Amino acid sequence: MSAPFTSALRPILPEWIDYNGHMNMAYYNVLFDTAVDEVYGLIGFGPDYQKTGFTSYVAEFHVCYLRELKLGDEVKVTFQVVDFDEKRVHTYQEIWHRDGWCAATAEGMVLHIDQSGPKVAPMPAHILAALETYHVPKDTLPASARIGRRIGITR
Repeated sequence: MSAPFTSALRPILPEWIDYNGHMNMAYYNVLFDTAVDEVYGLIGFGPDYQKTGFTSYVAEFHVCYLRELKLGDEVKVTFQVVDFDEKRVHTYQEIWHRDGWCAATAEGMVLHIDQSGPKVAPMPAHILAALETYHVPKDTLPASARIGRRIGITR
């Protein structure tokens, strides 16, 4: 395990294409989420983790759409941890076309949840250690300008 995690190559499916002839924005989130499912198993947040009474919730998620994806394209998704503490994980992901260009980026804030509340709760040591494996400090990321952005109109 090491950062960044890279998912398996995935095809863009016909049902993801909208009336403009490119992938609908909702399916960028599907790609980001399925890559997280892959890496979560390695971190210890996989499907069995929920049986412990704990899970994770996404509290915030920002996507930047850089290039259109179309039917027939194949992509992989990277995942890295920008920062984390005992209860939160700041993530950064990129969707990469098989031809080597970045189609989209995403930044998220994930909370560790005690399902008995539900309430935010500290993560166990083995999860924190696994997160360290995927930790890449923000200032060392090539696309760090996309992290911490805000939406607004500047005048």
